[in-house]
Amino acid sequence: MSQISREEVAHLGKLSRLALTDEELDAFVDQIDDIIANVSAVRSVDASDVEPMSHPHAIQTPMREDVVLPTLSAEQALDQAPAVEEQRFQVPHILGEED
Repeated sequence: MSQISREEVAHLGKLSRLALTDEELDAFVDQIDDIIANVSAVRSVDASDVEPMSHPHAIQTPMREDVVLPTLSAEQALDQAPAVEEQRFQVPHILGEED
């Protein structure tokens, strides 16, 4: 038996502003039922003794001390730039922007 009705799928389509055909409604009912069945299968697994983790492998992230090092001055960074404007790299306009 379906866990979601055709009317519920039609309502979701309306809320999503989708014009769904009868064939699409039938297909989505089947697909959503499959998704619900898969989620139910995953939820039925006893994971009470499984430690939550952000990555499937136990990884150690190497850390280093933050050390402040000298960087380029604005003049050094811009000295070989093809075009400079107001102490910045000048690049071509994009996305139809006007001057």
